Amino acid sequence: MRAAKRIDKLPPYLFAEIDRKVKLAKQRGADIISFGVGDPDLPTPPHVVEALATAAKDAATHRYPSYTGMPEFRSSIAAWYERRFGVAMDADTQVQPLVGSKEGIFHLPVAFVDPGDVALIPDPGYPVYETGTILAGGEAVLLPLTADNGFKPDLDAIPDETLGRAKVLWLNYPSNPTAACVDVSFFESAVAFCRKHDLLLCHDAAYTEITFDGYVAPSVLEVDGAMDVAVEFHSLSKTYNMTGWRIGWVAGSPDAIEAIKRLKTNIDSGVFDAIQRAGIAALDGPQDYLESCIDTYRHRRDLLCDGLKSMGIVVDPPKGSIYVWVPVPEGHTSESFTTHLLDAYDIVVAPGNGYGPSGEGFVRFSLTLADDRLEEGVERLRKAVS
Repeated sequence: MRAAKRIDKLPPYLFAEIDRKVKLAKQRGADIISFGVGDPDLPTPPHVVEALATAAKDAATHRYPSYTGMPEFRSSIAAWYERRFGVAMDADTQVQPLVGSKEGIFHLPVAFVDPGDVALIPDPGYPVYETGTILAGGEAVLLPLTADNGFKPDLDAIPDETLGRAKVLWLNYPSNPTAACVDVSFFESAVAFCRKHDLLLCHDAAYTEITFDGYVAPSVLEVDGAMDVAVEFHSLSKTYNMTGWRIGWVAGSPDAIEAIKRLKTNIDSGVFDAIQRAGIAALDGPQDYLESCIDTYRHRRDLLCDGLKSMGIVVDPPKGSIYVWVPVPEGHTSESFTTHLLDAYDIVVAPGNGYGPSGEGFVRFSLTLADDRLEEGVERLRKAVS
C-alpha cells in the first residue's frame, strides 16, 4: 500500500511531534512542565457548558445540522461583529460557521488555489496555512517576518513574478507564534495591496479578544472596501476556552463565503447544533469571564517575562495572544535549545523553526499553565541558561 504522493510533501505536524516527545518523556517518569501547545487550561464558562447540556437533551439537535449553520448562530456572529468592531454584515451571505477555524483555514486553498498558484504565507506562521496550500496543489511562498519590521511582512518586496501567480495572502494578528500586534493602518495598506493585485486577503483573527495594556485588536473587516477582498477567521477556542468543542467561523466577502459554502457542503455536515447553541450563549452572554481570563494571562505573561529578564533574556511583553516569543541563548539553535530543555530539565517549548525558516533562533512559550507550574518552569529555565 502506498499513500498519495501529496502526503509525502507534508512535514510532520509540529504539535503532533511535540506530543510524541512529551509522551516519551512521561514514559521515563519525567515531571513535564509544558509551555508547548496553546491549549487553554482554564475551563469553558459555566453558562456555556449549561447551554450545551440543555441543548444536548433536546432531540431536535440530534439530527443533521444545516450545512450553512443555524441561522440563530450566524445572527449572533453578525451581531457580535457589529458590537465589537462596528462592522455590519449579512448573516446569510457573509458568515459561515466552521468545525473550528483550523478546518476552514485548511480547506480555503481548495476553494481558491489551483495547482501552480501561489499563496503568500507569513514566516514564521501557523503551519496550516502552508500545509493546506500544499495539499491543494499550490505553491507556498513564505514572507519573512523579522523583529526589525515588527514581525510584519514587507509586501512591497514581493517580486512581480510571484504576485502574478498569487491568489491568496495570509495574515494573523495578534500573531501565532510571534505575538506581534498591528493597528488598523496596517490592515488598510494590506487591503489596498490585495485590491491592486487581485488577491484574497485571509486574516486569522483567533486571538483578537486576548489583549493587554490597553491595546484593542482591530478586525481587517473594519477597513473600507475590505468586504470586497477579505475574509476573517474567528474561533471560540481561545476566547472562551473551547478548544475541544471545535467551533468557529469565517466572515467577509460574500463571493468568497459562497465559494467556501459550496466546498463545505461536499466535505462535512456542519457543526452539532447543540454546540452551536452553546456558541450563541458564549457570544450573547456575559463577558466578565473573558475579562477574568485576560487578567490571568496578563499575570502569567508578567511572571514569565520578568523571570526571563532576570536571566538576561529580554523580551517585550506582548500586547496580545497567549504566547511569548523568546530568542534562544547564544550558542543554541531553536532545535538544540528545545531538546536541551526537554532532555535535561523536563521543559517543553515549541521550536521557532517549526513555524518556518524565519523562526530560527526563537522558541515559543505558551501561557496556558497554572501559576505554580509556570513559576517552577521559570526556575528550571534559570538553571538551563545559567
